[in-house]
Amino acid sequence: MIYKVLYQKDQIVNPRRETTQTLYVEADNLVAARTMVEDNTPYNIELIQELTGNSLAYEKQSPDFKLTTFDSDKD
Repeated sequence: MIYKVLYQKDQIVNPRRETTQTLYVEADNLVAARTMVEDNTPYNIELIQELTGNSLAYEKQSPDFKLTTFDSDKD
């Protein structure tokens, strides 16, 4: 499944809508998607949304749509 992750780059500064960023990950479930991002980034996750059907098709039309992958060898 593809998940859209809305996040702030910094966990210390108060979140602002204007600085919210997005990444897309492929994971088995929402918990796995959250764990993947938390283990590999310092980001402050705001929301994780599963993308299916029309929502996924719409997001894929964006020039910014790119699946983020993380090094699976990291311990």
